[in-house]
Amino acid sequence: MHKLWTKIRNLGMVGAVALAGVTSFHATAARAEETVTLATVAWIGYAPFYVAVEKNLFEKYGVKVELKDFADPALIPAALQSGGVQGAMYTYDQVINLVANKNAFRVVMPIDYSNGADAVVALNSVNSMADLKGKKVAYPFATCDNLLVAYGLQKSGLTEADVEGLDTTPENVAAALVGGAVAGATYEPNVSKILKLDVNGGYHAIYTSASAPGLITDILYFSTDYIAKNPKAIDAVIKGYIDGMAFIKAHPDEAYAIVAKYFSTTVDDVKEQAKGAYNIPVSEMSGYFTPRDDAKSLYTSGKLIADVLIKRKQIEAAPKIEDTYDATFVSALVAAK
Repeated sequence: MHKLWTKIRNLGMVGAVALAGVTSFHATAARAEETVTLATVAWIGYAPFYVAVEKNLFEKYGVKVELKDFADPALIPAALQSGGVQGAMYTYDQVINLVANKNAFRVVMPIDYSNGADAVVALNSVNSMADLKGKKVAYPFATCDNLLVAYGLQKSGLTEADVEGLDTTPENVAAALVGGAVAGATYEPNVSKILKLDVNGGYHAIYTSASAPGLITDILYFSTDYIAKNPKAIDAVIKGYIDGMAFIKAHPDEAYAIVAKYFSTTVDDVKEQAKGAYNIPVSEMSGYFTPRDDAKSLYTSGKLIADVLIKRKQIEAAPKIEDTYDATFVSALVAAK
């Protein structure tokens, strides 16, 4: 997910787009073959996007979507601000961080939440997060798995000051473990690769995102400026993604083969990784923009994320959750059904 700134990872909130205008989006409204480049990372929850790109599912909505991979997710916000990419898919903590630091970005659609596909992995001789006290732990300081480490330690009565943190990228956690770290945090497919390492007595997961539901929610987001100028293109991107979800459901074997090629792994590996992420159907998307007590709400996960970021001194205060999203696109989809 994915699977926890920017995890790094000032325009005003645009209010000129009337709801009536949003609900009247049509595929033909987007300019023919308008290209939208999205920043991404290798994460099983983004499978519908990989499939939609491979199967040209965006074309009928008048856009061409290109995916730009980032080995270091902490670089995504800078790419957005420079115009190198138009939008991004990553975890909600990145948007919380950006908005708290006076940057105008908005979530337009929830994608998935990590349900075990982000993990703290450790030597087999390490039994719990509490055992990490005083030990070397490798994880990206500027990604969502930093958040997972901080939250997991907190639940064990520790803080990040109690471990020797080693900053690295998600893909380099395995190398850090081989190099002497006793534990590390990353997401699939990196987790599966680490669990297969036949060195240092082997590794196992001691804490996963399944123990912190809602902490790591993946979202699609754009700047308020891009949203104001290109609402039809964003609507087309969302519809193509939804078609990607439908294709996976209708043709799972072909879809998993596409994702396996993208990840340079096997179909069986992809099927196993898919168990750790839950892609949010359209019928459930509106709930993420609704104040509720459960984790399937940005209000709940956003507060949890902000609390951790404040304690880590990455932000001074929590932003208003209403300032982190634009629900008009999802609302239009729901209304159209």
